[in-house]
Order: sequence, then structure tokens, then C-alpha cells
Amino acid sequence: MTKISPMHEIYTAERALLVSVEKDELMRPYGMEELTALTETAGAEVVGEFYQRRNRPDPAYFIGTGKTQELLAGVLDTSADLVIVDSELSSVQARNLEEAVKCRVIDRTQLILDIFGQRAHTREGKLQVSLAQLTYLLPRLGNLYTKFERQQGGIGVRGGAGETKLETDRRKVRETISDLKAQLGEVRSTRQQQRVHRKKLPFPTAALVGYTSAGKSTLLNQLSGSEVFADPQLFATLDPTTRRVDMPEGGAILLTDTVGFIRNLPTHLIASFRATLEETIEADFLIHVVDISHPHYEMQMSAVMEVLEELGAGDKPMITLYNKADLVPDRQYIQELVASTPNSAAICAVSGAGVPDLMNRIISTLSELLVEVNVLLPYNRSDLVALCHEYGRVHKTEYQEGGILVEAHLTRDLVNKLSEYAI
Repeated sequence: MTKISPMHEIYTAERALLVSVEKDELMRPYGMEELTALTETAGAEVVGEFYQRRNRPDPAYFIGTGKTQELLAGVLDTSADLVIVDSELSSVQARNLEEAVKCRVIDRTQLILDIFGQRAHTREGKLQVSLAQLTYLLPRLGNLYTKFERQQGGIGVRGGAGETKLETDRRKVRETISDLKAQLGEVRSTRQQQRVHRKKLPFPTAALVGYTSAGKSTLLNQLSGSEVFADPQLFATLDPTTRRVDMPEGGAILLTDTVGFIRNLPTHLIASFRATLEETIEADFLIHVVDISHPHYEMQMSAVMEVLEELGAGDKPMITLYNKADLVPDRQYIQELVASTPNSAAICAVSGAGVPDLMNRIISTLSELLVEVNVLLPYNRSDLVALCHEYGRVHKTEYQEGGILVEAHLTRDLVNKLSEYAI
């Protein structure tokens, strides 16, 4: 048994029935495929699928009453001990459905939170997951009690108003949430200090963003020569990792790998992982890694852009990188896609094919971020010439009588440091 959240425990032998309600028939195979992947990532076995086409979910059972009876029969036929619904359920829907099918029921949000619980290994990751879980749990605490179990009291208050067990637990959960937020505030402060420290080294910064399993960690390893953990399973990376990537014409960037996104990413996670996701917000530009081999890659791209908009990073300079291009037989399609997508490239992060094209895109993006300067540096500050070469693109160096003339494109931070020598 693997415990992965305070709300639910998934056993490796658990048998799960999947339930989806969609108004768009075309979404059915994609939605079920993704829910199956999430379920298997959590450690359960999928033994059946139930789908219903509806414009909106049933307010009482999520699925209609007739479909609920079919689901009950499915639970009995397959000996399923878990039902997973591909949407976030209201407390009423969860309670009614669980009572009707005589089986434990969890929703998509709980499933994703469980997976994050498995993946969280650092203190920061565990704090963020715990906060998301408790934020999800708080409005649903009432379902854990019956009206005969709520009263808490003793001599003199038995049968009186008192403080109910439910109210006590709600208060405790709120206190825990406040404590977690305070601890994450410290984490946020630490991350801010780390960013300030990195800015003392005036490298441009970039963040890898994309759908989960798009290949961001593999790309980071390919570009930086590091060995960051990369796995094809969903949400293999929770904690951001920053590495230096040297550019072919000199200079370097700091590249950060971030947590992968997914369709209908729970708002609890976005809020709880704010400190981590700020690495995306603070980056100078983004590299959007897309799994071009996925049949629904366009839908995945839209999901990523929705999250970026919610974070306030949707308008940042962006390189669109079509990864896993080697898995697409139609090479002309790839070429036409890159030609029609501004500032894009195709790559295979595993083999490194296409890396030169990506580097050209990065150089082009940096050119728009760097500032053109002419400075006359004194000979006793020749160290600043080295800084220009390391953190920017130097076009001309000329040793004159009054000092060293440097014409270059540099980061804004370095330009500010050299402002007294500008000519």
C-alpha cells in the first residue's frame, strides 16, 4: 500500500472504473486516454470505462440516474473497488455517487493531487502538495460526518449547542492551512533571494514550459549536459531545476525546468505551487516544449497557454519548440508547421537533432532582449571586458589611447553596471 494523500489511499492492486461526461464526442478518446494515463501513474489498474454525452453534468449524481445504475452493474461485474471521475465533483455529487455505486469515488482533482503527493520529495514540494490537498478538502469535510456524529460535548453541554466535531475539524484544517501558507511564504522569500543572487550574474533567464511528459527535463539535460531526472510518466518533475546553458557564439543563459501542465489543472495546485511557478513569471523568455507526436498536441498547447495566462506570463517572449519530431513520419508537415509558427523549431531532445536550430532561435530571441551599447572601459577595468564577452554578444573591441572601446549587445543588468562608461 502506498499512502499518497490524507483524502485517499491507492493500493497497487486497486481496480478502477473510469467515468467521463463530455458534450463533445471528439473529446472522448483523448479524455479517456489521459485519465487512463493518470490512473496508471497513480498505481491503479483500469478495468472499465463509462462515458456519457451530456451538455452539462447531472447536479445530483454527475451522470444520469440510468447511467448510475449501469455503473453499479459495472462495479459488480468487474469487482472494481474504485471509481474515478474525469471532472471535479461537488460534495453532493461525490456523496450521492458513492452511495449509489457502493464503491469509493474520487474525482480528477483528487487523482492529480495523489500523483503530486507521490512525486513530492523535497520539503517545498511536500508543503505545496499538502496545502493543495487541504484546500481541496476543507469545503468537503461535511461529507465525512453524519448528523449523528457531529456533536462534541460532555457533562453540561451534552445535547447543547457546543462546538460540533465538524466545526472543530474545520478550524484545525484552517489553522494548518494558515501554517502551511506561512511556511511557503518563507520558501517564496528564499526563492526570491536565489533569483536576486542569480541576477548578480547577469545571464538572461529562460523557463521551459509545456504539457506534462512533453520532454522538458530531457531537453534541459541535452542542452546543459546535466543529469536531471527525466521520466516518461506524468508529472515526473515537481521542483524547478536551473542549469547554465552555454551559447555557441559565447555567453550563456540560465534555463529552468518547471512542473508540467495538464488539461484542467486544479486551481488548488496553481495557487499552492505559486512559489515554484514564479520561476516562469520571472524568466526573460519562455521555451514552450510541445510533444508534436501526440495526436492532440494542439489541445495540449491551448491548455498550457491557459495556465500561462492565469499566471500572468502569457505575453512573455516565447520560442515554440516541437519536440519528438522524429516520431512524426510526415517530415513535410513538420517543416510547414515550423514555417507557419513564429519563432519556432523542431527537435528531438533525446538525440539532440535540431539543437542548432533551437540555438539560433534562442540567439534571435536574446537579440531582442539585449541592449546595444558602446562603452569606453579604462585599462584598469579590463575585467569588465571579460564580463561583456561572458554575459553578452561583443561585436567590436578596440584598444584606444583613452581606454578599451567595446561595442556589444548586453543584458540590461550589465548595461546598468557599465552606465558610467557609456559613450
